[in-house]
Amino acid sequence: MSHIDEKSYPLDKEKGADEVYVTGNPVASNKYHFDEHDLDGVQRRLGQRHVQMIAIAGTIGTGLFLGSGKAIERAGPLGALLAYLFIGSISYSTLCSLGEMTSFAPISGSFPHFAARWVDPAFGFATGWNYFYTQAISVPVEVSAAQIILTFWDPNTKHFSAYITVISLCVILVNLFGVRWFGESEFVFSIIKLSLITGLIIAGLIIDLGGGPDHDRIGFRYWKHPGAMNTYLEPGGLGRFLAILGTLVQAAFSYQGVELVAIAASETRSPRRNIRKAVRRVFYRIIIFYVLGILITGMIVPFDDKNLLSDVGNAAESPYVIAIRRAGIRGLPHVINACVFTSAFSAGNSFLYTSSRILYGLALRGQAPRFFAHTTSRGLPLYAVLASGCFPFLAFLTVSNGANTVFNWFVNLSTVGGFFAWLAINSTYIGFWRGLRAQGIDRTKFVYWSPFQPYLAIWGTFWLSILILINGFAVFWSFNASDFLTSYINVPLAVILFVGYKWPEEMDFVTGIPSLSETEEEEIPPKNLGEKIAAVLF
Repeated sequence: MSHIDEKSYPLDKEKGADEVYVTGNPVASNKYHFDEHDLDGVQRRLGQRHVQMIAIAGTIGTGLFLGSGKAIERAGPLGALLAYLFIGSISYSTLCSLGEMTSFAPISGSFPHFAARWVDPAFGFATGWNYFYTQAISVPVEVSAAQIILTFWDPNTKHFSAYITVISLCVILVNLFGVRWFGESEFVFSIIKLSLITGLIIAGLIIDLGGGPDHDRIGFRYWKHPGAMNTYLEPGGLGRFLAILGTLVQAAFSYQGVELVAIAASETRSPRRNIRKAVRRVFYRIIIFYVLGILITGMIVPFDDKNLLSDVGNAAESPYVIAIRRAGIRGLPHVINACVFTSAFSAGNSFLYTSSRILYGLALRGQAPRFFAHTTSRGLPLYAVLASGCFPFLAFLTVSNGANTVFNWFVNLSTVGGFFAWLAINSTYIGFWRGLRAQGIDRTKFVYWSPFQPYLAIWGTFWLSILILINGFAVFWSFNASDFLTSYINVPLAVILFVGYKWPEEMDFVTGIPSLSETEEEEIPPKNLGEKIAAVLF
């Protein structure tokens, strides 16, 4: 079998343009079939404009608008740029790996399903539940961030709980209305985010070249004083290296969510074609919006600016707002804050969608309670959405004493969990690639394939393994139990999920093990004294 095409291996069935798109096809080849758990009830209601806009702007959020300032403050402009470039390469390798697998099998469950099929069912179980809780706890992070952003206009702490309630309910309602409403909302939010980041990059360049009211031509002045790189924990070269390491987690939080397009593939029209377009365009998205954005930011704000240390969580700490205020421009900070608020809401909306679909995919495979696989007549996995909808209210923990500590816990847990998800994607692809070669399947016949594979997947697997081990290194300079746990609790959790699924019910005591009758000859008792002595000795 040289390749698997749409005719010989129909992965999904699509009806006419005006009809509902439903996944699954019960007449697939017996040898390569998708079992009954894959004949699910979600419907293909996301159009090309939804998918492509999500692909372009899906990961642009508070991590870029606000978090880039923290990256520059810690590592300096050059250190932050290097960190974003490095994480960008890992992000790209991950999406290429996931894109190829998804274009081959655009079905519910996404990469946890692929991990179960092409590596090991226990690996898929551990990957799925890790990613579910990672996405689920990311929802209160964004809800809390959206509430904090509102303090730019209303710092009254008595209103915080009301804001969290309203934001949480709105996020849940958008997802309850169905995937089409989700797609439309993300389409609008993506346009806002793209307009904002494009405008900020242009405004930053104008300010840097002296086009602001103060006509101060900055150039690369701040790369010379206070310098291109900052130090962290230690002085000298070691401190500069540690500063870059310390910025990697912040950079990873900014990139988190690149996998959303692939997860939505089972509810997307013409998913293979749209996945191909999305993956091919992500390289330019990373270069333009992340790398160029962090470069311009590092040119217009010095890393020792006291406002970068404010940690207020709203537009006041955005490096772009700081630069705009330094240049004497008024009014724009309010516009920026409003746009950043929509970004936080959009991110929470996306994380809730993702967590519900992963839970739904787990239920389809029998790795979560079966009732989570229930869908309405319009293809909404209702109970999975309701279960995921409980998590936004964890944001109430951030309005109590120690709110900043709780918020940082959520951020650390979700980011490290994201590292595990990316590691699973890349390592699953390696197994996928080896399996295709072993069965003589030509992947160049797929709608999307990368000529740089499996080297991209190997690159991602290697560095993500390292990042998981070193992400919490700073805690060893000033030990804190809570920081240590949030940095490394995902490691034993992943092991427990993997081992717990395999032990003891899933251990195979049958396959390939010959029976007694197949291996043992009939035992002949000793007939004389010599044979009896030999039996005792040997």
